[in-house]
Amino acid sequence: MTLPERVREHCAAVAESAQHVAIDLDAAGVYQGAWPPGKPELDPERHYLEGSREDVASYIFALDAVNFGSGWFPTLRKRPGCSGYYTVAWALADRFRSAGPWSNRELRRLSAADLQSVFGQEPGHPLIALFSEALRSLGEWLGERCPLDVIGSSAVTLASELASGMPFFDDAGFWKRAQIVPNDLALAGVAEFHDLDKLTIFADNLVPHVLRVDGALVYSAALAARIERGDLLEQGGEEEVEIRACAVHACVQIADRLGVPERVLDTCLWDRGQAPRYKALPRHRTRTVYY
Repeated sequence: MTLPERVREHCAAVAESAQHVAIDLDAAGVYQGAWPPGKPELDPERHYLEGSREDVASYIFALDAVNFGSGWFPTLRKRPGCSGYYTVAWALADRFRSAGPWSNRELRRLSAADLQSVFGQEPGHPLIALFSEALRSLGEWLGERCPLDVIGSSAVTLASELASGMPFFDDAGFWKRAQIVPNDLALAGVAEFHDLDKLTIFADNLVPHVLRVDGALVYSAALAARIERGDLLEQGGEEEVEIRACAVHACVQIADRLGVPERVLDTCLWDRGQAPRYKALPRHRTRTVYY
């Protein structure tokens, strides 16, 4: 069984017995009228896409190494008009524009102090310390290889190698971050994969939120109240797992109805979540290195 197949099997099992989250596929009909929303793409200003193929690949690997921390995003000092993700992505892009990529040796030596100015955050912010650990892990995993050496032609193989090679990517049952790397490499135009459309959605806290606001996910009164209060949900706890698993399982079915790959549906739902309607309402927050 491949990694995406394992994700689908796990999430279907969780959704079948879920106590806090339900799927309403009738409400998901709202996406029929909104499709297609446009081709998924990366923002060329807030992402570093203009460099050489090797440098852009290095940027995507570095970005996706630190593409987590949404549970801390409310505490970040954000760039004007930017979400937490875009604050991180844009800051890293500016670093690549001014100084180029880190070498693997430099990655392995990065400290939180080195990254404080890169990301423009207060000294001692816990997320920056985690970012430095994540980038050091990337340097260790790469070894003497450059990013282009490890891409290959299979998205599923690359995701599996990331999941088994770095602890922050080993999000068992979801493998969100391991799967998003080949998707981002493809969107950046630096890789082609024959099996890209076999990936699942990238289960975080925004796509489930969009599905909930649109009515495709329904939360219990108790869970909804916790989210409204801003309570942090425990990573791996029953409620948090059900939210992500039901989002994956719902999107398997929605994507099938729409006739689109799940990964494309994910990107479009994530982009949809940037609209004020979705940002005005609280989503679940979990402090985790997995999203």
